Amino acid sequence: MIKFVSNKGGGEAVDFETAILDGYAADGGLYVPERLPQISAEQLAQWKELSYKELAFEIMSLFIDREIISAKDLRSVIAQAYGTFEKDEVIPIPKLKSQENTYIMELFYGSTLSFKDIGLAFLVNLVDFFLQRKNKKLSIIVATTGDTGPAAASYIAGKSTMDAWVLYPKGMITEEQERQMTTLHHSNVHPVGVYNCPEGGDDLDVVIKKLYANQAFKEKVNLSSVNSINWGRIMIQTVHYFYGYLQIADTMGEGICMAVPSGAFGNLCAGGIARKMGLPIKTYIAAQNKNECLKRIFNEGVFSMAPIYETVSSAIDILVPMNFWRYLYFCVGGDTQKIKQWMEELDKNRTVRFDPKTWEAYREGYLSASVSDEKTMELIKTIFDAEGYLMDPHTAVALAVANKLKEDIGDCKVIVLATAHPSKFPQIIKQSLGVDSLPTAATHPSIEKAKVKSQKGYTADHTHLEDALLDAMENHWAQKETA
Repeated sequence: MIKFVSNKGGGEAVDFETAILDGYAADGGLYVPERLPQISAEQLAQWKELSYKELAFEIMSLFIDREIISAKDLRSVIAQAYGTFEKDEVIPIPKLKSQENTYIMELFYGSTLSFKDIGLAFLVNLVDFFLQRKNKKLSIIVATTGDTGPAAASYIAGKSTMDAWVLYPKGMITEEQERQMTTLHHSNVHPVGVYNCPEGGDDLDVVIKKLYANQAFKEKVNLSSVNSINWGRIMIQTVHYFYGYLQIADTMGEGICMAVPSGAFGNLCAGGIARKMGLPIKTYIAAQNKNECLKRIFNEGVFSMAPIYETVSSAIDILVPMNFWRYLYFCVGGDTQKIKQWMEELDKNRTVRFDPKTWEAYREGYLSASVSDEKTMELIKTIFDAEGYLMDPHTAVALAVANKLKEDIGDCKVIVLATAHPSKFPQIIKQSLGVDSLPTAATHPSIEKAKVKSQKGYTADHTHLEDALLDAMENHWAQKETA
């Protein structure tokens, strides 16, 4: 049985179910498996013809012991998670016509039209399965810079085992993303728009960490999270890396590159772990906008917190890529003391410079670069004019950076991860294409329906957000207990 430990080294090893339901580890660290399952080239070849759901079952079975969840129940959770996706294949991977050897992995066919649906559809249904079995309820708290919140709210909506408290920086996400949360009228969904967040979603993460550190409150409302701090999100996201590779590679062992629009490093952390499990990806490209946190980490060996910029690719406007610490754990041989020391140094000084050996260890197989908003929007128009294919701004960041690094990655197939449907960013699409009305490809029925629905939710100022949440969450929990 694989046990799970904190990457900061505190507390005892726990089983899979405990790690999933807790979210954060007891010491404030991130749960990681004590060991990663290894997958051979022969095993990869056997998986080549599997559907996404079948592949998800095989890979999840490597992490989840049958004593925790039976094969039948795991298949049921997977079927429930992806049965509502628009495409039967879950993740289509079309080839661009105007660029050689370039494929787009479309991760946006879930209920909220973003790649976060891939992880949260599975994780929320898994958590619900565990909670029903234990006859327990949780308060789920999530911070979002655009896509995590809508996905979490959508999959939790109507579930009797969970309440979703979804925090977002007011005015720093699109109206379409906001309405995906505020037009859900289920009594267990609570959107919270937060004003005055100078560091965007990172400000919200700070408050959530304080709530987790408040042990009495945490126990009173059974606090947990389905953000990418939860191991379950990282674990299920390894699947689309395996799936994309198996769909595109002609032979097992072929060196393929993947370009990922990157902010909090949750998606790329999963990719890095997939490679450490045996997936033969040649190069991962950490594609960034003007907020270059990962570019500094990979290109300079420095983890630093600089002023945040609002960009057209708002979901990756991130200062602190929390999941980098999780990936780093596997790059330093599980040295939890080093991880803890570096994390504390960042909190204290807002910067960490890694030693050359560590820098070399984690940067292997990664490239990173950034592109401007102007280049991002220019590429959206170029590809649309050339072949009628419309990208959202985050996908455009990934493709633009892949093109920028063409000489560095050499002659290999490139899979660009498309992380959101363009209908979530109508103003940016109009501006990019230079049009007054949206093309059909930039619309979606669910987005249009949300435009005419009434909205609900809380608002709070960041300066008193912690107290506001304590009051709201405790009162709601007390009302549920007496109902």
